[in-house]
Amino acid sequence: MMKAFTKQSLLEADSAFRRDLINSLSGYKSLNLIGTKSKTGQTNLSPFSQVFHIGATPPLVGILFRPHTVERHTLENILQTEYFTLNHVHESFYQQAHQTAARYKGSEFAATGLEETYKNDFFAPFVAGSPVQLACTLVEKQTLQVNGTVLIIASIEEVYVDAEGLRADGSLDLEVLGTVTVSGLDEYYVGKRLAKLSYPKPGKDLEVLI
Repeated sequence: MMKAFTKQSLLEADSAFRRDLINSLSGYKSLNLIGTKSKTGQTNLSPFSQVFHIGATPPLVGILFRPHTVERHTLENILQTEYFTLNHVHESFYQQAHQTAARYKGSEFAATGLEETYKNDFFAPFVAGSPVQLACTLVEKQTLQVNGTVLIIASIEEVYVDAEGLRADGSLDLEVLGTVTVSGLDEYYVGKRLAKLSYPKPGKDLEVLI
């Protein structure tokens, strides 16, 4: 039996129920830790599930932030310095990654035991042990008129990938990498591949490549 909701019934529902339901509707989401550093040198680390591909030529990534109506260290550091890192969460430290969402006064690295590391003189810190790490710079900021959500578009300047999970065709084996995904705000999963399929063409049967 399907349970049905109208927009009006959602708006009238308990706020926590509505939040958890709507956050889960898009299914499994990517999970990244965003590493930033303020102009004064204070590092910051926060989990984000609203990270998505914008384009490959040039390489661009998008991130959605909740409305900038309160203090948001990650967003403010990006706007002030224009540098940040994206770090896949590995199953060995997903609980620490979840804990970085707490409102610490100091660095989330120090508070959760995650290790910050630096590569190639890039300003923002990476997460040591992350199997996929991206160095990004701010390109554009947009505030969506519909609800005040902030869209950040960034250029991918450097990519670091655990070689075991990088295939010859450039795709990533996220199962091998141990990358964690998230549903809603607090439920974590590791992926299990069903198949890697051939490019779809009319009149041609699909092939299972892996």
